[in-house]
Amino acid sequence: MDTSMSAKPHSAQVEGESAVDEQFDSSPSAHPSCLVSQAPYFSSHYGSAYLGDSLDLLRALPKGSVNLVVTSPPYALHFKKEYGNETKDRYIEWFLPFAQEIFRVLSDDGSFVLNIGGSYNKGTPTRSLYHFKLLIALVEKIGFHLAQECFWYNPAKMPVPAEWVTVRRIRIRDSVEYVWWLSKTPHPKASNLKVLREYSEDMLRLNRRGLRETTRPSGHVIRASFNKVDAGGAIPSNVVESDEDGIPGSLMKMGNNAANDDYTMRCKEEGIKIHPARFPSQLPKFFIKMLTEPNDLVVDPFAGSLTTGAVAEQLERQWIAGEAVEEYLKAGTFRFELSERNPKLF
Repeated sequence: MDTSMSAKPHSAQVEGESAVDEQFDSSPSAHPSCLVSQAPYFSSHYGSAYLGDSLDLLRALPKGSVNLVVTSPPYALHFKKEYGNETKDRYIEWFLPFAQEIFRVLSDDGSFVLNIGGSYNKGTPTRSLYHFKLLIALVEKIGFHLAQECFWYNPAKMPVPAEWVTVRRIRIRDSVEYVWWLSKTPHPKASNLKVLREYSEDMLRLNRRGLRETTRPSGHVIRASFNKVDAGGAIPSNVVESDEDGIPGSLMKMGNNAANDDYTMRCKEEGIKIHPARFPSQLPKFFIKMLTEPNDLVVDPFAGSLTTGAVAEQLERQWIAGEAVEEYLKAGTFRFELSERNPKLF
């Protein structure tokens, strides 16, 4: 990793401009900051972060220049977050302009990975459908294809709303968030060979013992080749977990409440506000590995504490990040200091 990283104040927000659709330099030697005329707030060897309106940042990117967009925008919650969030009744109207630009900047084999959480309807113990309505709009209005729905199990989520979960005890804790893998065409670039899990003991035992061809009651035919281990690992499911060495697996089980990790400790040392809704590095890592190749361009328009950018840096992918709150970006630069000291951090 290049240690000559720069962090400098951004004097103005990213300026709005018409879509830049001219030919762009996609060679590995071209730094992604070349795609945006505005000076970055922070740059590393592989990418740049920009302070300002993320919609303007997306509009500044050339058509077809991005291989993967992975992001987690503010959810539609009852209580207002300090980083800003829309109400459920306006959420789709607010988000679709971002989606239109994401569709435009993606390459034909590119992907859009969207992490979004659900919420309750105000005043009642029933769930909102806003995120499902958004998914339908992304497909039917924007033109995305739903490649696959995935799920993030977050054991650190609080038991809310307290009224229904901990006081009246008529609902259970909501610990799952949706991760929608969308694509511009039905056949985006992807390889599950990049995110294989270690084979289970049962699978290895089947391989040693051998397997006779049979048909399950469901009608699925189990062929003798079912027990082969030639691929080098098991295919992960759409509910993925990270194990001790950070390789994604069969359940996307990751907390986001770390209180003593290096990022949090550096924020405390510098007196900088910690981003209140960080997603774990394993989440973007899984999709960056599966859906991109080295030097591909990854974009996160709601970058927060620069988790996606730091992971992309470690995986030698180019990256661009946008964020409206300077304090979050300033703290996000700590992740690059940390990855310098510990290359396996992400």
